[in-house]
Amino acid sequence: MGDPAGIGPEIVLKCYLQAASDPLKETLMRTSFVLGDVPHLQRAAQSLGDGAKRIRLQTITDLQQLEEARFTQPTSEGALLVPVMQVREKGLFSDTLAPLGEVSSTAGSVAARNIVWGARAALRKEICALVTAPIHKQSLAMAGVAFPGHTEMLQHEAAIYLGVEVGNLPVKMMLASEELKVVLVSIHVSLKDAIFMVTQPKIIETINITHTALKKLLGRAPKIGVAGLNPHAGEGGLMGREEIEIIGPAIEWAQIQNKELQVSGPHAPDTVFMRARTGEFDVVIAMYHDQGLIPVKLMGLDKGVNVTLGLPLVRTSPDHGTAFEIVGKGVADASSMMQAIKTARLFTY
Repeated sequence: MGDPAGIGPEIVLKCYLQAASDPLKETLMRTSFVLGDVPHLQRAAQSLGDGAKRIRLQTITDLQQLEEARFTQPTSEGALLVPVMQVREKGLFSDTLAPLGEVSSTAGSVAARNIVWGARAALRKEICALVTAPIHKQSLAMAGVAFPGHTEMLQHEAAIYLGVEVGNLPVKMMLASEELKVVLVSIHVSLKDAIFMVTQPKIIETINITHTALKKLLGRAPKIGVAGLNPHAGEGGLMGREEIEIIGPAIEWAQIQNKELQVSGPHAPDTVFMRARTGEFDVVIAMYHDQGLIPVKLMGLDKGVNVTLGLPLVRTSPDHGTAFEIVGKGVADASSMMQAIKTARLFTY
């Protein structure tokens, strides 16, 4: 459900509404359920106009009930039955709704509890994938959550489950659309810090995680293009030596370690994404957050999906935020959420 004060609840319900009239989307949604809070979902439903009259939320408290509470096509009364796993813990929540369109500790607490429940269920293989709606990092912080976002929370839960140190369970963010896939060496750090994180071990780690994940998805070794850090990939050292001293050697060392790798670079950052879009590469490894995400998002927020690589579970999410400025108006676009659900299915096959 994501942050209950944002558009997450709305776009989740819209996915079910769309599934009622589209057989392909109905197949995607048939074995899904909403992990969230019923009162917040009921509030979100009120913004859907006539759609609000069609949605009937079915509260479940454990997965055994899910077999009897599947999402169905409209009943004879025209109602859509949407199963909702009600995640609450005594003393953790009040019945007060999080203020709509605002940062709050209430919203952060609701979102965090759902993420933790979903992560643990996925790690135990009780569910096959976790699709997360947008959250607000400031709300998480106000709720006392010690992690800045989904990725770090899921990494922490997975490390506990596997009995390893978090540092020994590296994860990577992939932004994917039908036209372009990008994996990031560093994620949510300042640009200054991101430059210092361009190291041979980090690059090799990213190449290996990308190869493993995309090979499962494509059924073959992916063609990986590695972007340089500097303009023109350093222009032979005239604009920086990271490509010569760090990135290039990392690629070579990765190839020595794994002969199956199809990886090349460092390529000029201003052209490598275009080359991938035209089919030369299956995926591009970008050195930092905005270098990789700007090209994907430029092609449309409705097309992008965030995929977390390296975890022992499948997790995807839409490529946009909580959109407080439009929440409650019924105008939020559910396309990226539906695409995230579709992508999660692909990774579970």
